Amino acid sequence: MAFNGTWKLDRNENYEKFMGKKGINVVKRKLPAHDNLKLRITQGNKFTVKESSTFPTIEIIFELGVTFNYSLPDGTEISGAWALEGDKLVGKFKRLDNGNALNTVREITGGEMVQVSYFPKTKIIT
Repeated sequence: MAFNGTWKLDRNENYEKFMGKKGINVVKRKLPAHDNLKLRITQGNKFTVKESSTFPTIEIIFELGVTFNYSLPDGTEISGAWALEGDKLVGKFKRLDNGNALNTVREITGGEMVQVSYFPKTKIIT
């Protein structure tokens, strides 16, 4: 039950660059700097994650390993699943508009939740 609790965004390192690679326009890339994001996670048979911020509040309920569709606060539609890998909560998703992969890893380190989102490298087979 390591993820149970309320977690506040402390910093968002390289997030604007990440959003740019995702294709998000400049105005929307600037918004997270003023977002005041909080995550409330309840872990049981299912996970409930309530994302509240200056912008839309979203609640997501999911089961580990079960694919679901989800709309990110910027409107990007994704599909994928979360899994526990050791002490990490790992989300592997694909954008519905272009099929690009988007992964997120959450882990508790020193009493803080660390979240890293990234685009996994893919091999192009010709």
